[in-house]
Amino acid sequence: MEKIRCGWCEKDDLYRKYHDEEWGRPVYDDETLFEFLVLESFQAGLSWYTILSKRENFREAFDHFDYQKIAAYSDQKIAELMDNAGIIRNKLKILATVTNAQKFMEVQKEFGSFSKYIWDFVDGKPLDNRPGTLKEIPATTEISDIISKDLKKRGFKFVGSTVIYAHMQATGMINDHIESCFTRK
Repeated sequence: MEKIRCGWCEKDDLYRKYHDEEWGRPVYDDETLFEFLVLESFQAGLSWYTILSKRENFREAFDHFDYQKIAAYSDQKIAELMDNAGIIRNKLKILATVTNAQKFMEVQKEFGSFSKYIWDFVDGKPLDNRPGTLKEIPATTEISDIISKDLKKRGFKFVGSTVIYAHMQATGMINDHIESCFTRK
């Protein structure tokens, strides 16, 4: 019997694997939360498929998303990233990644972990929208608006409400798998 999935992931095996194994599963470790923050911020204005297909290149280019290393990137390292055809070569997004790594560590210092900070917005457990169709899934919510504003106030960049909502979906803060999807549980 064929597995029923959310319709957005039927494009190919890369999407299906991501959907089946990662998307919507709760993430509580800071390293993975930072990785998704970087990837989602690079996705702004682009397709998620573009980012997902370059994920390994991003991982290599950005020192496996080691936010401590990224926070200390030099102008030379930024120039190297701008020359790296394997990633999205957007200088503002690259600079934002460095800034976000610095701010990420400030949040860790204040709250004990970024995970505690971000998950407190949803009382530590995933919200379940229970959409019946893809059309019922919003691009933003009141909570993504609140988180976005708070992150911006803290100095984070490229963290608009749509980016944050996508981050919440990716890291399982929100379960937006459609009702008939086999991964829903």
